[in-house]
Amino acid sequence: MIVLVGLMGTGKSTIGGVIAKRCGRRLVDSDRMIEESTGQTVRELWESGGEEAYRALESAVVLDALEQGPPVVIAAPGGVVLDPRVRDALAEAFVVWLRARPETLAGRVEAGDHRPLLDNTPVEAFSAMANERSELYARVADLVIDVDSMSPQRCADVILEHFELFAKT
Repeated sequence: MIVLVGLMGTGKSTIGGVIAKRCGRRLVDSDRMIEESTGQTVRELWESGGEEAYRALESAVVLDALEQGPPVVIAAPGGVVLDPRVRDALAEAFVVWLRARPETLAGRVEAGDHRPLLDNTPVEAFSAMANERSELYARVADLVIDVDSMSPQRCADVILEHFELFAKT
């Protein structure tokens, strides 16, 4: 099982899709699953239930996907590492931290209805999230890839090369 973690905008869904297609695995796109199952956008969920309720949904989706077992590729929500239960559960998977500079992420992701944490100050918001979560991402990651100038296809190549080595151990 391959799990992609990192801040929003790092390309988890895109890179996960490339990996899933190449390996004939199913992609579990956590954000999409949450929106489809609730019929609400991230912002709507955030506003109706608050951050705590949204984080519980994130964790539940990832924990469920991890319990289903391979063969899947999981594009995990950016904040999922905040939950110690999820961090513990990730120990059984090959976890890849997709990392990028806040400026890169701000250029990729525009604040909008589905991005409640980015309103008006995306670079500052990404910097704050990186400061809060970097240690947690590092704790769960088997591989770290800086994606600032790497194509999704190249990222998938690197991940699959390392996954083969991981799977052999």
